[in-house]
Amino acid sequence: VQLQACGGGLVQPGGSLRLSCAASGRFFSSYAMSWFRQAPGKEREFVAGISRSAGSTLDADSVKGRFTISRDNAEKTAFLQMNSLRPEDTAVYYCAAVLSPYTGVYRTANDYDYWGQGTLVTVSS
Repeated sequence: VQLQACGGGLVQPGGSLRLSCAASGRFFSSYAMSWFRQAPGKEREFVAGISRSAGSTLDADSVKGRFTISRDNAEKTAFLQMNSLRPEDTAVYYCAAVLSPYTGVYRTANDYDYWGQGTLVTVSS
């Protein structure tokens, strides 16, 4: 599967953005998906994940209540709705996919086999 992330940009603190991750290939509904981010000088970190059927989601503590991950299997797209953005959310955001026989969520980068190219989110006034 190939992943194409988009939707990043410059937003003021308190603002919102919606990231999209479009997948090509077959059997998108068999892949667990997640969003990771990497800020300058920092390691890549888990943001949010969703199971292949969207029955389960998991958010990092730093984004709980502000970010929502979702997916549309018919459109082969995953989303990350980001509200109440803060300067510390500034990072390159990556979507990731792993072919999963299970219905759970994976939160470790090493679990994922496929990565999008990243989209930059900058939160600044």
